[in-house]
Amino acid sequence: MNLDFATSAKAENPAELNDLEIAHVAYSADNIDIKYAHLALALSDNPDVRAFAQTMIRDHEAVNKAALELLDKLGAQAQDNFLSQTLNKNSEKIITDLAALRGAEFDRAYAANELAYHKAVNELVEHSFIPNIENEEVRALFKQGLEIFKVHEGHAEMMVKKLK
Repeated sequence: MNLDFATSAKAENPAELNDLEIAHVAYSADNIDIKYAHLALALSDNPDVRAFAQTMIRDHEAVNKAALELLDKLGAQAQDNFLSQTLNKNSEKIITDLAALRGAEFDRAYAANELAYHKAVNELVEHSFIPNIENEEVRALFKQGLEIFKVHEGHAEMMVKKLK
């Protein structure tokens, strides 16, 4: 058996990340959604899209603030990893693609991206992260965040339907 391959495979399984790596993924995911929202505020004239974007900024910044405060309290620092790097890399293309759109086309693409993004991240948090987080305070923060982000997913779904 190739030990390097086994180590690499294990390192690329989200369920195998430690609490500090999970924290970095969540922090990265929040920052990415904040970037998407700022882009929407810059490009959209649609009041619903703009209100949604402002909600994304407010809520994701609040969750990140709570996460940083908890890490500080625990004397810990989030750890970069393959998943946060992948999220950041993928977001660059999405931002470039969205930035090329205007008007209703942008609004529809932004809403669709928000729905897909929240579905994917919520699934990851609920099924891979929360069951594997060791620290109870970190787990509680993730559960609280998941409740907020499931509401975001519902709002994004309504926005997608409305913009069709």
